[in-house]
Amino acid sequence: MNFIIWIVVGGILGWLASLVMRTDASQGLLLNIVVGIIGALLGGWLLAPLFGTGTINQNDFSISSLLVSFLGAVILLAIVNLLRRGTPR
Repeated sequence: MNFIIWIVVGGILGWLASLVMRTDASQGLLLNIVVGIIGALLGGWLLAPLFGTGTINQNDFSISSLLVSFLGAVILLAIVNLLRRGTPR
């Protein structure tokens, strides 16, 4: 059951991050889920030690963990945009 919740929350966070970064039109549902989950991993690696919290990948479903996972997804999309276009959006 945690896996399904992990996919749903990752998809929602990926979709919200794609709305913030204005890449929603070029992404589908599957890519939003991937961005949300990998962004949570990136956020857990970079941001979780700074904020002293976990991420959704660590079964920590608090507001701070959702924020760290969301910020990780935004950072991931910024890196992808930078590599794809040469300049951040």
